[in-house]
Amino acid sequence: MDELEQHLVERQLDSAQVYQGHFLDVRRDRVALPDGKTAHREYIRHPGAVMVVPLLDDGRLLMERQYRYPMGRVMLEFPAGKLDAGEPPLRCGQRELLEETGYSAAEWAYAGVLHNAIAYSDEGIHIYFARGLRRGERQLDEGEFLDLVTHSPDELDQLAARGELTDAKTLIGLLWLQRWQQGAWALDWQSA
Repeated sequence: MDELEQHLVERQLDSAQVYQGHFLDVRRDRVALPDGKTAHREYIRHPGAVMVVPLLDDGRLLMERQYRYPMGRVMLEFPAGKLDAGEPPLRCGQRELLEETGYSAAEWAYAGVLHNAIAYSDEGIHIYFARGLRRGERQLDEGEFLDLVTHSPDELDQLAARGELTDAKTLIGLLWLQRWQQGAWALDWQSA
């Protein structure tokens, strides 16, 4: 950590696990604040995830429509999934793309990582782009139900502008795509 940031650091005094679920680990820590007082921080430990922005040869994007229980509605999003213990992010992205969509990709590019809920979770979502897609057979997980759809970047931009596309990781994926297409952000493509 940078010396200029030391005055902002909170130090953990103790930690308690409040809940351990299938993949969420809810914690409640007591911390020392920079001014010497103490406070509590509640947060979720998460193993991390990968999101894939699949580019079809015609310029459209392969997307999913999936019911998300906490939201109580069907959401439009890029394919994504949780990292398994010890799994490299690229392998996770390849696995999730195949399982959820049936597609594999000839080329992959790592864009970066996003932290979508920094106030209450340590989850990091690795962003990959995939192109040279080849259709195969979907292998959905037990209890997983989703529809595949395609949208152009312009259609997604319009959905976002109208407030109909609200998934944070998908919005970041769209931003990265637009900046890459404009030549502002680089992607280093590698063969699969």
